Amino acid sequence: MSYQLTINGTSHELDVEGDMPLLWALRDELHLTGTKFGCGVAACGACTVQVDGVAVRSCSCPVEAADGAIITTIEGLGGPGGAMTTLQEAWTAHQVPQCGYCQSGMLMAVTALLAENPDPSDEDIDKGVSNVCRCGSYPRVRAAIRSVAQAIATQDATQDPTQAGATEVGEATSAEEM
Repeated sequence: MSYQLTINGTSHELDVEGDMPLLWALRDELHLTGTKFGCGVAACGACTVQVDGVAVRSCSCPVEAADGAIITTIEGLGGPGGAMTTLQEAWTAHQVPQCGYCQSGMLMAVTALLAENPDPSDEDIDKGVSNVCRCGSYPRVRAAIRSVAQAIATQDATQDPTQAGATEVGEATSAEEM
């Protein structure tokens, strides 16, 4: 059967089985390999993408459930010419990535969280970002989220800080943030 998906702003028609996980459609059919396979049971979050703005574990989301949806993958997160979003800049400034395997899913989950709640509490972060990082970069993730939340609070309301080049974020300044 044929399914219509808008992925990173581009319309795609996929002729695949409806129960094919969205992860494999993205990676194998469309060659968008930034979304990673981690566990295959929606537990780790390495495969997180956004479906209509909601963070979804693509390993357990069948293509038929995403038919007609607007999907954003890590490849669609940045701006023109590869410009980084404020969140990606914060990720770099706070040295979040270690091995990097979980990072695409983590960034997609955090982007969805910040779009819904631009000033999340620790409890909101824990609830909204349940991705697993085997390197244990959680304190740096939290510091990067705090940095972006602060940028949101102090910027011009007409700019979306989850978009490329929206504002600058600070460097990590303490051992706790590192």
